[in-house]
Amino acid sequence: MPRRAQVVALIAASLATASVLAPVPASAVIGGKTSTYAPWAVRILVDGTPTCTGTAVAPRWVISASHCFFEQGEPVADRRITIRVGSLDERKGTTVRPVPGGRVGAADADMMLVEVPPMKVRPAPLATDGAHRGRAVRQYGWGATCTGDESACQSPVLKEAELRVVRPDDTRCAGYTAPGGSDFCMEKVSGIPAGGDSGGPVMSIAPPGAETLVGVFDGSDREAIAEAGEVSQQLAWIRSVIRR
Repeated sequence: MPRRAQVVALIAASLATASVLAPVPASAVIGGKTSTYAPWAVRILVDGTPTCTGTAVAPRWVISASHCFFEQGEPVADRRITIRVGSLDERKGTTVRPVPGGRVGAADADMMLVEVPPMKVRPAPLATDGAHRGRAVRQYGWGATCTGDESACQSPVLKEAELRVVRPDDTRCAGYTAPGGSDFCMEKVSGIPAGGDSGGPVMSIAPPGAETLVGVFDGSDREAIAEAGEVSQQLAWIRSVIRR
């Protein structure tokens, strides 16, 4: 998909309460390295096929990208979705299914909260500070490890990329983010996320157990630039949903 077309689709998701958007191609971290700690990371499958990544943010709630739950502008039925939790190897862990009718989309970001039965995993703490320019972050996902046919090179084990937040008006971010928008822009340091990484956690870099969820990954150029929805801008919405 051309870069500009991808961007239009992602902006549409941000403005439509996650309602009429088809998913971007499935894929994982290209480059980067294998993760050794990420108890909050979850793998999302549709009809048994790995499609996206997500994050446990409470015992009964997972957050991911809204576009992961739509096909051809129509919602994916709950019965088609499974979520693998509790392992960095997507072939292991525990499988849970969404609670029927338990999906809540953000009004102005490509984010979806999905209710599931109680999970025995450590939820990710939510960042209360913004994704400021120059901040180092780490993105996690099981997505593609190659360009081209990304569905043919999905990673069975969790991988991670290191990125650095840049200004939203950086010329490299044109079409991905806009000043004042709900997304922030990142440049590649080591590895770049791709399709199957969609919805995956963008975490602060800290000792294991001290990281916070800074963003929800929702797009990249597969080469040098990526974007994510900013969690600190959505705290009120996230907390209102997971506390109900």
